Amino acid sequence: MDKTGMIRELSEKYRNFTAGNLSKLIGIKSLSLQEAEVQKELMRQMQEAGFDNVRMDGLGNVIGRIGKGKRVLAFDAHMDTVDLGNLADWNFDPLSGEIAGGYVHGRGSVDQKGGAASFVTAGRILKDIAFDRDISIFFVGSVMEEDCDGLCWKYLIEEEGLKPDAVVVTEPTNMNLYRGQRGRMEMQIEFFGRSCHGSAPERGENAIYMASRSALEIEKLNERLEADDFLGKGTITASELISESPSLCAVADYARLHLDRRLTWGETREGALRQVEELLGGMRAEVKVLNYEESSFTGLRYGMEKYYPCWKLPENHKMIKNAALVFESLFNKAPHIGKWTFSTNGVSINGIYGIPVIGFGPGNEIFAHAPNEKVPVDHLVGASAFYAALACSF
Repeated sequence: MDKTGMIRELSEKYRNFTAGNLSKLIGIKSLSLQEAEVQKELMRQMQEAGFDNVRMDGLGNVIGRIGKGKRVLAFDAHMDTVDLGNLADWNFDPLSGEIAGGYVHGRGSVDQKGGAASFVTAGRILKDIAFDRDISIFFVGSVMEEDCDGLCWKYLIEEEGLKPDAVVVTEPTNMNLYRGQRGRMEMQIEFFGRSCHGSAPERGENAIYMASRSALEIEKLNERLEADDFLGKGTITASELISESPSLCAVADYARLHLDRRLTWGETREGALRQVEELLGGMRAEVKVLNYEESSFTGLRYGMEKYYPCWKLPENHKMIKNAALVFESLFNKAPHIGKWTFSTNGVSINGIYGIPVIGFGPGNEIFAHAPNEKVPVDHLVGASAFYAALACSF
């Protein structure tokens, strides 16, 4: 039997192992900044699978390694999830990890502990087939992605010195091959009015009105933004309005708009800021890009600006072409090559640091952050085979 056949056979053999590992991961609630217990379980699973080395870095990322060559291929799966939401919307316990009807059920099954469970099995397969390529394969269970996508890889690259030759992001792709995503920015506009008694509003300057007029201009700006043939259109929306006033019988002297800006190819941080500044028309207002800085569960405080660049690989990039060949050899069909709607750790890996990234993961992204999240066991099996075969072809 050739190596591809062996990998396919082993991925099927470990079907229950993969699904069971995912079930255990789902059963551990792991919001951003609260990933300690799920990281311990991931380390245990990597050790059980026979990884050459398993450790945790200062931020809390779990790093498993197989091989010790100079060339490096990395797989990434973030281990934090969003919260459960309204439990009345769920048809099952979101932390049950129930395996039934060909699916593993629960929060994080798709976004995105399924990718981690699959790459643990891929590591076990590589050990079973006596993987001996002169490369190192790193499997990263990353933290804090839901709060600040890319922060974990900023730490890995800048503080840990992990600089792979390529990275596979295992966010859900519905078993398709992805090569890009739009970027994003979080901005706010602060408006500074002048308070007065509410019985004579003409004496003051109402910051709520200033913010409201600006919000309508933001709506018009959204319609004018450029589009990219592959990544699609840039967007902007006002997602929060907060105001302050000396009392409810006074004109508001302060207001703040939070803006969600999605960036397409060719759009920049500076250009996006300038577009908003030009809408203010002499108002007493200030636009800025927000910063994120929090303490991880390890106690380490770390942060970055909330600017997350878009990224894409050319369709003829060698990583895409090689991944497509691996896909065809395993599944006897050509992959669909697409893009994510949402944002991933690729914003740092490729968007900031220029490291080639491809996406391939189990589950359909429509279940991400949604109730009744579930992933097909067949996807987990196929993803584990793909990750192992890709490592052998790298």
